[in-house]
Amino acid sequence: MGIFLMALILVVCILLALVVLVQNPKGGGLSSGFTGAGNFGGVQRTTDFLEKATWYLTGAFFILCIVAGIYNGNTEDTGLPDESIMPAATTTEGGVEAEGAPAGGEAQGAGAAGEQPAP
Repeated sequence: MGIFLMALILVVCILLALVVLVQNPKGGGLSSGFTGAGNFGGVQRTTDFLEKATWYLTGAFFILCIVAGIYNGNTEDTGLPDESIMPAATTTEGGVEAEGAPAGGEAQGAGAAGEQPAP
């Protein structure tokens, strides 16, 4: 579905670019080429159509981008750094946390399991 949304956004972008490029920045647009032919074919309707098409395509682009962001977004992000890249912090004998100490809460130099380190 994500690829379909991206393809649809691309098509809307291309259509929007074409509609904007066809319009004349001074308001004439396609109607400026038909002034000699009178109002044959409804020149004013062409300008209205291009303006409405611009607004509709802009709205469709906006909505599709929001939908794609919601669909492709990560819903499990807590905003906190990933714990797998954080160094392990363990407690030493004095209760002070030492970064990079071996996992499991053992201080370096401790003996076999169950032995307490000498004070």
